[in-house]
Amino acid sequence: MIGGKQNVLFDKAYAFAIRIVNAYQYLNKEKKENILSKQLLRSGTSIGANIAEANGAISDADFSAKLSIAYKECLETKYWLNLLKDTSFLDEKLFISIYQDAEELSKMLFATLKKMRIDKN
Repeated sequence: MIGGKQNVLFDKAYAFAIRIVNAYQYLNKEKKENILSKQLLRSGTSIGANIAEANGAISDADFSAKLSIAYKECLETKYWLNLLKDTSFLDEKLFISIYQDAEELSKMLFATLKKMRIDKN
């Protein structure tokens, strides 16, 4: 838990960001890959950063906008993960493990955004 207030979505995104940083370090050191992995690092760590910003939102619209960005960053992260797997930089086992976490985050973000839209109507 970060920041004193329990926020499951933020906590999962923060743990995911740590995994992404570790994957970036692995890809950079072991696979000598630094272009695609840097894209993965940017999008994968941006998810939690945008959730953190959403938690400090000054309006429902601001909150929704930041969560929408986090959701899109999650989709981008899944794209880079697929590309890294399909170009043999990530093995299947590592890919599946990280991808499942990204998939869980994207589902949580989408469900939150959908609920906000339903509650608004």
